[in-house]
Amino acid sequence: MKKILLLLCICVFGYSANINIAAAANVAYAFKALESEFKKENPNTTINVTLGASGNLVAQIKNGAPFDIFMAANMKFAQNLYDENFAITKPVIYAQGALALLTLRTNVVDLSKGLDALKDDKVKLIAIANAKTAPYGQASIEALSKTQIYPNIKNKIIEAKSIGEALTQTLKATDAGFIAASALYEEGLKKYDLKEGINYILVDPSLYMPIDQGIIITKHAKDNKEAKKFYDFILSEKGKAIFKAYGYSVP
Repeated sequence: MKKILLLLCICVFGYSANINIAAAANVAYAFKALESEFKKENPNTTINVTLGASGNLVAQIKNGAPFDIFMAANMKFAQNLYDENFAITKPVIYAQGALALLTLRTNVVDLSKGLDALKDDKVKLIAIANAKTAPYGQASIEALSKTQIYPNIKNKIIEAKSIGEALTQTLKATDAGFIAASALYEEGLKKYDLKEGINYILVDPSLYMPIDQGIIITKHAKDNKEAKKFYDFILSEKGKAIFKAYGYSVP
């Protein structure tokens, strides 16, 4: 009887499925476009996304959080889950991220000087994501260290939990901040009329290890066909085109 009722519900209301995704905070800005494109062919699929620092999301998955897909900010975190048998697919690079330095306080931060602008005494606070849990935070520290700026500015650093929080702090509380370059395409930033070389600069990628962002399907999704569809979509030409539109490089 229960099976008959289920079939009737599917016929009347249409089939629906859920995908639970854990994604690095930098993916937030492209995610609406990714979801919109995916749902053109999968209109009855509900996508639930949780955004945060990759390290924190790994901890949640290991503690039983029911995520189907993990979109990490680097391969290390995705590989860790695979190595410890929390994933059913090997990590694959879906995009390569880029780092930017942003300021709204152009009267304080002169970005024509590049990263050296941060050494100015007028610059009091700099937002950087936690380097232990957020790969973009690690990249920020690498860039500052390689240019030998870090010792001069380490006391100015305000540590954010994720790269998304680093953006919030940069806009509301600090003089400057290191952000994911993808954030520059965020709809809410258009009101600031940001200009390259004045409000932001793209950090030279030779100053930090490539931010190879990895994706896996978790063991929780072993029977979730919709999760596999979304995974394939992210790695498809349509998915890659969206990431490119948001400032990423793609394999």
